[in-house]
Amino acid sequence: MKKPILVASLLLFLALTGCGYHTAGKAVRIPTEVRTIAIPMFANNTQNYRIEQILTAAVVREFTSRTNYRIVNSDSPQADATLSGTVAGIYIYGLTYDPTNGRQSSAEVVVYARVKLVDRNGKTLFENPNYSLREEYEFSLDPATFFREETPALDRLSNDFARTLVSNILENY
Repeated sequence: MKKPILVASLLLFLALTGCGYHTAGKAVRIPTEVRTIAIPMFANNTQNYRIEQILTAAVVREFTSRTNYRIVNSDSPQADATLSGTVAGIYIYGLTYDPTNGRQSSAEVVVYARVKLVDRNGKTLFENPNYSLREEYEFSLDPATFFREETPALDRLSNDFARTLVSNILENY
């Protein structure tokens, strides 16, 4: 009679303690006194038009949707921390070519960026000077249905960048 109760208790204990894994996003490393984060427009050291706007907007959206921090879009003395970024380079490489006409049929866009999160006292909370992001896209081979795919590829890349950056900051990787 005692054995089934002991076994049931042991099974209940094991079920409640779980397997040791934790849910992503729980290990927030930003100090608790940080409640407002300023995210001014990233700098653009490339010739690519508006890439800094696309990346900054994606990061603001990601912080707003995933955290409870108050986000301001400019450098502000009221902010407890400031996230600054620089788009350091953007390159587009041909991947495949159409064998019938020799035209490029797919490409890869690569963006290099630097980011830094500092508190109001100048202490670095997070820094990554070497983000490298890649996105592939294809060209329409039919001139009648040609659509420039570079912009949607940059949009996808910026969303991936924002997701990765916010996760890295929150998890402090």
